[in-house]
Amino acid sequence: MTLLSIKLQKTGIGLRQPHWQAMMDIRPATGFLEIHAENFLGNRGRVALDDLRRDYKFSVHAVGLSLASAEGIDDAHLSRVASLVERLQPSLVSEHLCWSRHGGAYFNDLMPFPYTEEALAVVVSNIQHIQERLKRPILIENISAYLQFSGSRIPEGEFMAALVAKTGCGILCDVNNAYVNQINHGVDACDWLKTLPPPAVQEIHLAGHCANNVDGGEVLIDDHGSAVPDPVWELFVVALRLFSHAAPLVEWDANIPPLNILIAEAAKADYMRAKSGEVVRADAA
Repeated sequence: MTLLSIKLQKTGIGLRQPHWQAMMDIRPATGFLEIHAENFLGNRGRVALDDLRRDYKFSVHAVGLSLASAEGIDDAHLSRVASLVERLQPSLVSEHLCWSRHGGAYFNDLMPFPYTEEALAVVVSNIQHIQERLKRPILIENISAYLQFSGSRIPEGEFMAALVAKTGCGILCDVNNAYVNQINHGVDACDWLKTLPPPAVQEIHLAGHCANNVDGGEVLIDDHGSAVPDPVWELFVVALRLFSHAAPLVEWDANIPPLNILIAEAAKADYMRAKSGEVVRADAA
C-alpha cells in the first residue's frame, strides 16, 4: 500500500453541518474538505457529500476507531467506516493516536496512553488491521493530552516514527495540539515537531483552543471553538519549514461561525504558506 497525499494550491477546511448548504450554493475556492467519519456512517449528509465531491477533494477523519485499544478494533464500526471510504474515495483517511472504547462503551473523548513497547505492539497491530480493511495507509494524529504517564518510556515523536516504520502509515500533525501540550506540560513544541519523520507528515491541522482556570492555574483545552490564535500560527510557520509538502486544514467544530469566517482563516494559512515559500527560496539562493 502506498501512502497517498493531496496536491493542492489552497488550504482545506473542515466540513460541518451548518455549512453544507452554503458550500453547495457558493462553491468557495478551498483546497479540500475534511469530514468526521462518524457523522456520515448512515444516510445523513449523503446528498451534500455526493454534490460536493464533484468539485472538491475529500479527507475522512475518524474519531472512534480507538487505535490504542487493548481490546483490538471493533470490526462492526470499522466496516461502517470502510463503507464510507469506499463510497467517497477520499484522498486521505486519518485517526487519532489514542483510545476511546472499552468494554463495548465509546467515550466522548480522545484518551491518552503510556508510550511503551507493549503499547507500541498493540497500536501497530490495530493500525495494520485497519489498513488491511481499508486497503490503504492511514494518517495518525497527535492528540492534546491533559495528563502524562510516569510509565511512558518512549518520547511521543519517536513512538509515532516507530509506527510509521512498522506499518507504513503517515502522520497528521496537529500544531494546535502540540501548542496545547507545550503550555500544559512544558513540552517544547518546536523541538517536538523536529522529532517527526518529514516524509510521513501528509496533513497539518490548525484550530483554536480555550483557557480554563484549574486550581489557580491555566489549562488549555483543545475545543476547536475559536479562530486560530497567534502562537499556533507561529508554530504553523515552523511546521511549514519542516513539512512544506503537507496539506493544511483549518478545523472549527464549536461556536461555528459563518462560512466566510472559516474561509478567511484558510486564506490566512495560504498567505503564511506563500511567505514561508519565499523564505525557503531565499535561503536556497
